[in-house]
Amino acid sequence: MARDKSTTTAAAIIDQPLSDILSQRYLSYALSTIMSRSLPDVRDGLKPVHRRLLYAMSQLSLKPSTPPKKSARIVGDVIGKYHPHGDTAVYDTLVRLAQDFSVRYPLIDGQGNFGNIDGDNPAAMRYTESRLTDVALLLLEGIDEDTVDFRPTYDGSETEPVVLPGGFPNLLANGASGIAVGMATNIPPHNVAELCDAMDLMLAGDPSIEALAGIVRGPDFPTGGILMESRESIVESYRTGRGSFRLRARWEREEIKGGTYQIVVTEIPYQVQKSKLVERIAELIHERKIPLLEDVRDESAEDVRLVIVPKSRNVDPAVLMEALFRHTDLETRFGLNMNVLEAGRVPRVMNLKEILRSWLDHRKDVLVRRSMHRLGRVMNRIEVLDGYLIVYLNIDEVIRIIREEDEPKQELINAFGLNDVQAEAVLNMRLRNLRRLEEIELRREHDALSREREALEKLIKSQARQWTEIKKQVAALREMFGPKTALGKRRTEIGGPPVALVVDLDEAMIEREPVTVICSDKGWIRAMKGHGLNPADFKYKEGDSGRFILEAQTTDRLVAFATNGRFYTIGCDRLPPGRGFGEPVRLMVDLPNDADIVSLMVHAPGQRILVAASGGHGFIVSSDDILAQTRSGKQVLNLETGGEAHLCLTLGPADDHLAVIGTNRKMLVFPLSEVPEMSRGKGVILQRYKDGSLNDALGFCLADGLFFTTGRGRTLVSDIKPWLGRRAQSGLLPPNGFPKNNRFS
Repeated sequence: MARDKSTTTAAAIIDQPLSDILSQRYLSYALSTIMSRSLPDVRDGLKPVHRRLLYAMSQLSLKPSTPPKKSARIVGDVIGKYHPHGDTAVYDTLVRLAQDFSVRYPLIDGQGNFGNIDGDNPAAMRYTESRLTDVALLLLEGIDEDTVDFRPTYDGSETEPVVLPGGFPNLLANGASGIAVGMATNIPPHNVAELCDAMDLMLAGDPSIEALAGIVRGPDFPTGGILMESRESIVESYRTGRGSFRLRARWEREEIKGGTYQIVVTEIPYQVQKSKLVERIAELIHERKIPLLEDVRDESAEDVRLVIVPKSRNVDPAVLMEALFRHTDLETRFGLNMNVLEAGRVPRVMNLKEILRSWLDHRKDVLVRRSMHRLGRVMNRIEVLDGYLIVYLNIDEVIRIIREEDEPKQELINAFGLNDVQAEAVLNMRLRNLRRLEEIELRREHDALSREREALEKLIKSQARQWTEIKKQVAALREMFGPKTALGKRRTEIGGPPVALVVDLDEAMIEREPVTVICSDKGWIRAMKGHGLNPADFKYKEGDSGRFILEAQTTDRLVAFATNGRFYTIGCDRLPPGRGFGEPVRLMVDLPNDADIVSLMVHAPGQRILVAASGGHGFIVSSDDILAQTRSGKQVLNLETGGEAHLCLTLGPADDHLAVIGTNRKMLVFPLSEVPEMSRGKGVILQRYKDGSLNDALGFCLADGLFFTTGRGRTLVSDIKPWLGRRAQSGLLPPNGFPKNNRFS
């Protein structure tokens, strides 16, 4: 009978809100990612890819005493039997577990190019070889003795362990990192000897987090460095399972010839690529962001050796390194987030004590299961030995039954009370084992196994004996990874928080040199080293002459005011050197061709500056409001009424009056309080002109008097009252002797 297609199609339709379907699917995906990829198991500290890789290598018998195999062979076994993902992910995992700068206690012994601390990639898997290390064997110890559960692989053709026996506290010893859906983990490596001492304390009682943190003093990174964190911060991080650790490079001052020195960095922070670190320091030198620094060289061989050369021997090395700590990865922060899978199922953020307790509990479970497995083997062997001993007591009868009876197995069972296993063992016994000496060995083995059975039965029944055995295992670990061993010596020094330098770092960082800035009439600018130079020695292009001569520092900024009412900012460090005639200002800022520079000054914060147009409008602006962030400058004076910007005058802090004079030779004096302070705009009328324009202005203190300068020197206006008035008046002719160019100086 034909099937109704409409019925089949309708049955496949799910009548459910899309939001519910999406949330269910995404939740399933999230749980799969959390449990099957990203978060480690608290018991063995491994993710599934790590666990499958180590188990596959153990199945290939890649022990430290056996020759290594090609990494491609190992990766092929892993992805073919256990891990249905790409070979790149598995090989990257294998490489990282073999890098002594990535893993505190490497789990894989790699032969060939496995990358380096510079960040260079390893060789292809077909060129490298691998085998397990002694540390990995500790994780796998007893895996064939029913210590852990097994589950079917993805295709059901094999089985894989749910968790490894974990005879090594791998989670805290080697750390872990991973990003799941909605959660992440980041655990730094620690020193195994300290972990063993902490677990000894836990086996003796119920210590506090503070007591445990007094033993586990902090992370122990494979690349060393100095942990710059307070004790309180470390304890709090271990109490909550979240926090961060500040890690700095280790450096020393190395004296060289000529009374100079250089700084040598011997250890860099964890997970920092040395090549990128050198590139960053070189970039800072090129951009002159750290003027105290002259050069950086990488002289590393097997050990790290970065040579940092200061600008001069007078540079304080502590100040220089503080600057590098701020601007480079010579100082980093390692975040702590101890988010792990509890019992392989539930993700949870644990503190230090809970992680150590979980590992101890797992080792206790492994011990009990391994003891029960061993007890079963011992009982089976004792059962067989009992049958053998019966044979030796009745050897002649046993031989007769085997030779003459058609069913010797059943006859042996009936004659001597043997069970099926014993009868089968007797029938499989070789004749050479019937010697008298062999009987003695069997009785000795029987006695030894009987004693072992008794000990195992007591161990399985007594938790006190179990914890005593765990304590012995921890002591054996400490012996293997003690401070005197190659792997056990602490690499990361525990220091305190950084001490604030007495010297102002920002001030010490700045390299100041006196320069004389020269700008010509045609706008060519340059900077000559030093102050107090003779202007007669300055040279200009033919037809050009000097206009602005300023004494400044290389760290100063110049502010140029142009006839278009804009302020332009130029850094003194960008000025061309004094050799030659310099460069046009228009190459440094976007100054229009129809605009000219009115004033050039060294910027000083907090100054009052009078800006005015040729028509007589003007106002006061703060020097903090005239700095331009772009080459196009900053528009301050609006020229709506026509004309051009004509005047830029710096006012003194004591100036309370302003004197202005126009091209019509009329002078006016009025209080500065009548001139508004603005950030931008047209301003107000300073002096009114019928036929003329603004020529010059001067700010002064009325109590000190008004001076003007002539070829004979400064001249004081004895009586200023005739010119005193209000802003926007026309004024009177200046006093006798006033310069004919209508300028106050």
